[in-house]
Amino acid sequence: MQPPRLLSASFCQIGRRAGGRDALRTLGARQAISLWVRCGAPATGDGERGSDVPTEVFIVVLGSALVHAMWNALIKADGDRLALIKVFAVTHIVMSVFLLPFFATPAVESWPYLIASSIFSTGYMLLLNRAYQAGDLAFVYPLARGVAPLVVAIVSIVFLGQHLSYAGQLGILFIALSITSLAMTRRSSESSDLRALSFAFATGCFTAAYTILDGLGARLAGTVHGYTVWVCLLTALLTVGCAQWLRPPSKGAISVQSRRAGIASGVMSYGSYWLIIWAFTQAPIALVSALRETGIVFAVIIGIVILKERVKVAEFMSIMTTMIGTGLLKFSR
Repeated sequence: MQPPRLLSASFCQIGRRAGGRDALRTLGARQAISLWVRCGAPATGDGERGSDVPTEVFIVVLGSALVHAMWNALIKADGDRLALIKVFAVTHIVMSVFLLPFFATPAVESWPYLIASSIFSTGYMLLLNRAYQAGDLAFVYPLARGVAPLVVAIVSIVFLGQHLSYAGQLGILFIALSITSLAMTRRSSESSDLRALSFAFATGCFTAAYTILDGLGARLAGTVHGYTVWVCLLTALLTVGCAQWLRPPSKGAISVQSRRAGIASGVMSYGSYWLIIWAFTQAPIALVSALRETGIVFAVIIGIVILKERVKVAEFMSIMTTMIGTGLLKFSR
């Protein structure tokens, strides 16, 4: 019988191959999640991924991070966010319906994960809306992005029996300290700031949930592209229904500005999500994920320069600490 570390390595090698989903089916849910947390999302190409990020993948991931920060800025800047989110989701529906005939349907085994991911992704959008109602982009975005890897790490330690390296433990400490310091700097401010902190934290938790579900679902689906299209479609349908229900009738018709911003952010969101899924099949998941967190820097720059948001020195240091902690956590896996 192989030692635990060698056994873990062999499963990681299997998971990085196109046939990894067959091996995953033999595992229980706990072991499957443990494998995903340790090894990352599967590649869909042949052979194993190298330890480096190819130049084209590096550029794509940085571009995706910038686009992600940009569509978040559009949502933050719009005065009728629920209307924008509705148009955003309708754009996803149109794109998904158009793309469905071109990709295979995900395997039956992946559908529980796909449906659950759609529910958490819808919750993510609604919580993001509430967070941006209460707080600035430069405050909400880093927290929402930084909390997700922290939650995944805690789940892996407490419930899955994983052991993080010293770098991973340091990353958790950095993120925890940054969240605590942000809460301390805003404790004497208006209650809206505390609500922003709460909603941003909840948004990060939902992000962690659908990230894990997508990692498992895509592995079982047999088609990354098909899985992406279907999860976007189901999420969009749920989001449209929720936005329609939550938006007060007194708001009236959706403005031209909100329509344009909704379509633009919808297209950008769809593209950035698809690019990240593709990047996961071309380079190590830890490196791709770490690069993706550069979106925190882009969001802070957009918030300060374009949206004219004010960020205190202590808050800026906390935001940078969040990014450092996230990077340590990602690279430690």
